[in-house]
Amino acid sequence: MYARRRHVYFALMGTCLTLFVLAWGVVRLWSTAAAVAMCVVAMVIPPVAAMIANRRGPDDRWWDDPSGDPQSDEWWDELDGKKRPR
Repeated sequence: MYARRRHVYFALMGTCLTLFVLAWGVVRLWSTAAAVAMCVVAMVIPPVAAMIANRRGPDDRWWDDPSGDPQSDEWWDELDGKKRPR
């Protein structure tokens, strides 16, 4: 869940950096228009990567989502600092 999203985020950001470096280090020698197009594509990647990294997964517990199990909710509240341990 979290590790998979983190790996996808880093892969997307690595692709973004690779596109920028290749665009202005290599591709611009043959075609400036292609280099600009590559940079436009690279410009769109970071917001998409942030959305992927921060989206809620089906197994994620969020602070405002009680699970319905009183024992589990009590345990999570204790971990979140809402209640003192007995």
